[in-house]
Amino acid sequence: MPDLLDAIEIETAPNPDAAVIWLHGLGDDGRGWSEVVPALGLPRDLAIRFLFPHAPIMPVTINNGMRMRAWYDIRQANLNDRADVDGVRQSQGHVERLLAREWARGILPGRTLLAGFSQGGAIALYAGLRNAERLAGIVALSTYVIGAERLQAEASVANRDLPIFMAHGTYDQVVQLAWAEHSRDVLVAGGWPVEWHVYPIEHSAAIEEVVAAGAFISRVLPK
Repeated sequence: MPDLLDAIEIETAPNPDAAVIWLHGLGDDGRGWSEVVPALGLPRDLAIRFLFPHAPIMPVTINNGMRMRAWYDIRQANLNDRADVDGVRQSQGHVERLLAREWARGILPGRTLLAGFSQGGAIALYAGLRNAERLAGIVALSTYVIGAERLQAEASVANRDLPIFMAHGTYDQVVQLAWAEHSRDVLVAGGWPVEWHVYPIEHSAAIEEVVAAGAFISRVLPK
């Protein structure tokens, strides 16, 4: 069985009964987003175990084959040919193993949430909507839906109406706003409830966005 990815763990209170797996973007690692927890503004009595895994190191075509942490290879700059689907599925497997470990530690599937930024958000959407167990929700920041044309056929029955939080920068030149808007429309048309936010930023996160994501997490993972 493949090994579990290394991850930074942060517990907001003793004996957590919920888990959030938060996936970083291209070239980053789990440390980059691990500092977000205090800024989320979560209720003090909400006991969550946050996991910030480190993606595998691999060559990335769009960056001249440089080796860096990535959830999948990016081959083209356009939306349709962007993601290496085999790599995406490998990362889906990594996420499923992390989820299974949390369930084995006593967290109910319905008390687990996937979150991610950019590449990490794309994997959170891909893995979460295909997971056989009902999750609590997905937070997808500055990202897009991989394989939108296959989503209806591949989505699991359990997560057909999973709540999704999406946020994007209006000046994002890495993941274009139009890609995110198209992804949002695909999700809404498919029956998924999407909470949509835009901010006047580039490919990054605003504090208002983090606070809004924290409010979403608090709603879908109530005490």
